[in-house]
Amino acid sequence: LLALAAPRRSYHATAERDSQLARRAPHDPEAFSELYQRYLPGIYRYHLARTGQVQVAEDLTSQTFLTALEAIHGYRGQGSFASWLFGIASHKLADHYRRRPELPLELAETLYSLEALPEAAVLQRLEIGRVAQILRLLTPERADAVVLVLFGGLSLAEAAQSMGKSEAAVKMLLHRGLSELQERLAVHREVTR
Repeated sequence: LLALAAPRRSYHATAERDSQLARRAPHDPEAFSELYQRYLPGIYRYHLARTGQVQVAEDLTSQTFLTALEAIHGYRGQGSFASWLFGIASHKLADHYRRRPELPLELAETLYSLEALPEAAVLQRLEIGRVAQILRLLTPERADAVVLVLFGGLSLAEAAQSMGKSEAAVKMLLHRGLSELQERLAVHREVTR
């Protein structure tokens, strides 16, 4: 679980820089490129944690940044760029689940040929799949808080803004979500032993 988590960064230190870059981005490809490089890992981890599928996470990450590029002229600097971008990611994820019904777990085994993958990659893919499955069992708000902060790397303030909630509410959702996620992962590990 911790291997999937985003490294802690100070988004407060970059918020002003992000805002400047976002204002320049419609006319300066280098500005958007810098934002892309900064947020690519967090957006990808967000989608990977929510879907549990590498290819889907890659596709949703691409769609998120394409939409951000197309809509960057509309970013007004109200709230952080990170919250704006993760809002787009959230909409892309919701669109994905509206368009495509989830497959039964029995079919998941047939989607990938695990024999061709190195053992470490197989174990990581299985862990990602378990986390994604368990996240679906949490309330949507708890799952969003966990994914935005832990996997997306947003601060509590940015996650609160993205979710339209107070920081205190997101902190509570995060605490409860992480507790429930850890409990369910522990139970899952015990059952599979």
